[in-house]
Formats: sequence, structure tokens, C-alpha cells
Amino acid sequence: MKYNTLGNTGLFVSELCLGTMTFGGRGVWANIGNVQQDGAQALIARALEHGINFIDTADIYSGGRSEEIVGQSLKNLSIRREDIVIATKACGPIGSGPNDAGNSRGHILDSVKGSLKRLQLDHIDLYQLHNIDTVTPIEESLAALDMLVRQGLVRYVGVSNWSAWQIARALGYSERLNLAKIATTQNYYTLAGRELEREIVPLLKAEKLGLLVWSPLAGGLLSGKYNRERQGELGSRRTTFDFPPVAMERAYEVIDVMERLAEGKGVSVARIALSWLLNQQHVTSVIVGAKSIEQLDDNVGAAEVALSAEDLAVLDAASKVAPEYPAWMQRVREVPSKPPLVDPLLAAE
Repeated sequence: MKYNTLGNTGLFVSELCLGTMTFGGRGVWANIGNVQQDGAQALIARALEHGINFIDTADIYSGGRSEEIVGQSLKNLSIRREDIVIATKACGPIGSGPNDAGNSRGHILDSVKGSLKRLQLDHIDLYQLHNIDTVTPIEESLAALDMLVRQGLVRYVGVSNWSAWQIARALGYSERLNLAKIATTQNYYTLAGRELEREIVPLLKAEKLGLLVWSPLAGGLLSGKYNRERQGELGSRRTTFDFPPVAMERAYEVIDVMERLAEGKGVSVARIALSWLLNQQHVTSVIVGAKSIEQLDDNVGAAEVALSAEDLAVLDAASKVAPEYPAWMQRVREVPSKPPLVDPLLAAE
């Protein structure tokens, strides 16, 4: 297992992270998975055997049940606290009251206490704001996160599902107000959805932020169960919970290429999808969820798949997104040995 630093920090995390959205099976989350304590504990133990030291959860997953299962599993397995990196998130509704959601100081402070109790821990390694809150000022949220870091309840802070301009604004506030800096962003990124590369990837490269990838198989679409002729088994993830949204025709074109590569290498389509992500230098860790040991083992096997430069080029050609303005105007140019006096593009006008 390869380990990467968590953004511009000294903390090392495995390039694959165990996602726990499949744990608990309550409410809408039952459409994603219904893994209970014994099964989840076995998955965590197997992940550790593979060298995974990173687990991601959230307070809203199965109404907090996912966090409870993770905490009890760590206790039952007698995992040394220093050997595991635990990430969780807050923002979504954890109750029916007007202050039971969002990124206000009040909700953040209440939420971290609840997460610590459910996880049976004295600190959280990475605490993330799960979504943007258009009501709460960003500086209020950042000040609350900084307070948690100073109190030792949280080691590092991150965000999830924020736009590039929102992250950039937060980084500016953190620097000006001397607050704990955002270390990571957790986003949807996959061969079936590379829109992240337009704005967020350039930002995280410039600011040295870590990228944690959720739904790397596009909600199971890239698992090998789906193509133009095959729409998955009844009850499979995409047939019960069609998320995240995907441009299907474009995705099928990518799947065609992935299937040919997978067949040639004797591996699953899922491994091709995950291996492509692991080959992207801006990716810190890819979050993989599983319902069974077999599924987890197959996903972990992606780290051993060798994609050649030609393989990567073929996948890139099939999946790349067209640049949006002003990106196609602000093209990156190498400094020529003898710079032209006039930009040829402007001269053509």
C-alpha cells in the first residue's frame, strides 16, 4: 500500500481509504448498503490487513449508526489509536430542529461532540464540512473549526463538495485571520465525471490541498455491471439509488474502453477505474466502499494494476471534458526561446 501526505501536512494516509456509507442501513442509506456490526468489523479488519490506515465516515450516514459501528469496531479490534486515521463530516441534518444542520458555530460544536461519542474517540483526525452553507458566514465556520483544533478535539480540517471559489475564499480568510487552514477537499471524481479538473484541480495544485475522492465508481456504474446492453442486476446500487448524476452516453463510451483494457489485463472494470484515479498525481486518497470482503479485495487490487502511458492516454481521450471559458482562452504556454511580439491568436482577430 502506498501512503501520501494529507495535503500540505505531515500526516500520511493510505492511497485507498475505507468508506463507510454502506454501514448501518438506515433510511435512504439502506439503498447504498446494509452492513451491520459483524460485517463492518470484518471489512475494517481486512482493510487494515491490506495496509489501509484511513477510514472516512459522516454523522448523517444512517443517522449516526455508521459512526457507531466504526467506533465499536475499532474498540473490538483493539486498534492502536496512532495506527488509524479517522475522518468524519458535519453539515447535514442530524435532527428536525432549525439548528440541527449547517456550518454554524453552534451546529459544528454540537456535531463534533456527537461524533466523538459515537466513535468512542477523544479526537478526530480529519473533520470536514460536508457541504456549503449559504446562510452562515464562512469566517464563522472557519473560526469554529479553528477552535476545535486548538482544543485538541480535531487534528486537521477539510471541506467537501465546495466550489473552487468558495475554497479559495476560505483559504484567504484563514490566512488573514490566522485560523487553521483547510488541508483537504473531498469531491466526486471519476472517469465518468471529470468536471473537477476545470477549476478545483488547478486550485488544489496551487494551494497544495489534498484531494479525497468519493464515489470513484460513479455509484457502481463503473463496477463492471453496467454497459449499453447490461443495466445491472435488480437491487444493485444504480437500480435502487441513481446517484451521482452521469451523462450516460458519454459514460458508456468510457466503459467500452475500460472493458477492453480490463479484458486484456485480466482484471475487473472496477480496478481499471480505480487504477486510473491512483495514477492522477493530484489525488491523495480514493475512498472505496464495500459490502463484502470479496468486493473490498477486488478494489484494493487496483493498486497492483499497471496502466501504461498508452492505456492512460486512451482512457483520457475517451473521458476528458471540454475546457470551458475562460480556460480555453487562458491556455498555458511554455516560454519560447524567442517570444513572439504579438500573440498569434489575438493577431488572427
